[in-house]
Amino acid sequence: VILSRNYRGEVAMTVTEKFREHVIDAEDSAVKPVFCDDGISYAWIQYNNLYLLAVTQRNSNATLIVAFLYRLAEVLRDYFKELEEESIRDNFVITYELLDEMMDNGYPQTTEAKVLREYIKTQSHQLVDQVKLPPTVTNAVSWRSEGIKHKKNEVFLDVVEKLDLLVSANGNVLRSEILGALRMKTYLSGMPELKLGLNDKLLFEAAGKTVSKGKAVEMEDIKFHQCVRLARFENDRTISFIPPDGECELMSYRLNTHVKPLIWAEAVIDPGMSRSKIQYMVKAKSNFKARSVANNVELHIPVPSDVDSPSFKTSIGTVRYQPDKNVIVWSIKQFQGHKEFIMTANFGLPSVVAEKEESYTKAPITVSFEIPYFTVSGVTVRYLKIIEKSGYQALPWVRYITQNGDYQ
Repeated sequence: VILSRNYRGEVAMTVTEKFREHVIDAEDSAVKPVFCDDGISYAWIQYNNLYLLAVTQRNSNATLIVAFLYRLAEVLRDYFKELEEESIRDNFVITYELLDEMMDNGYPQTTEAKVLREYIKTQSHQLVDQVKLPPTVTNAVSWRSEGIKHKKNEVFLDVVEKLDLLVSANGNVLRSEILGALRMKTYLSGMPELKLGLNDKLLFEAAGKTVSKGKAVEMEDIKFHQCVRLARFENDRTISFIPPDGECELMSYRLNTHVKPLIWAEAVIDPGMSRSKIQYMVKAKSNFKARSVANNVELHIPVPSDVDSPSFKTSIGTVRYQPDKNVIVWSIKQFQGHKEFIMTANFGLPSVVAEKEESYTKAPITVSFEIPYFTVSGVTVRYLKIIEKSGYQALPWVRYITQNGDYQ
């Protein structure tokens, strides 16, 4: 245990032994994120090489505890840039201060990093006669300070979608899922009210509008930033909020829809007659619109661990062999839509084969990419209205990006 904080003194500090038994030393299949033992409830998350554990004797809301642990991890990461064992050991005092401010007697309090930064400073040598709590802490809008002023009033909204895809060797899509997020950068003066409209299928249905297929999107597992008025959203599906100043993730969502591969890759392996050489012919094909371009495309093709003497030939991009990962990396800076490219790789093989053929012929090809000005789900921002009592003019900017998630 690096550090701990006992808010009510109801649970003995020896409970970590039970946690070790149930989580750290247990089989992966038996590990649970929330479990009970001897009348004590345990909830935990893992972040890099750290476990963040919360325990309670009361019948508490498990979802709230897990959500608090994730917020704690985000705040510590915001303060220390990287959250790992070393950063905690180097910042004991600030970590304890944050734990005391974020939770009081077992009840979550201020969990917004921007607000905490106003009175918990990272420099320990800063001497302040009297620390005044910012009024934000006691305001109804705890995530935004009053009196903010910007010379130029602007809002940047990024719609970022990650595509998780698993495709079999014969081209059948085994699993496809879209994980989306709306990320904002807000530079607005005063206390602005923002209204955001998406092509949400349930919104159109609630309004009694009929929409043609493909024009509206049905989102699942929607999660909002605390600034969004949930009651208003539940009532008429309107996303209205007073945004925090600077960066935030406004909402995230999931779409469980069938998606054809945006970039299709296949490899033909020719072991040759002599068995002393092996050749790979890799074909990559883009299945998105010709006017779109995928940037920084990388294909990772698995090869045997004992190959040598690599030589490559390609019509586009660069190819390199990474012996530490047993892969060929084919990099294409810009991949136009409706295009097809071929790369061939030749390797030498030792006379004694080190591994079975299945281990590399059945390993998947992984693809990474980014397509700007494009969403695979068809989510679009219909409007972004900015209302502020002083009536200033503000510029909203919207950008769409599609990236790879777990894409194989």
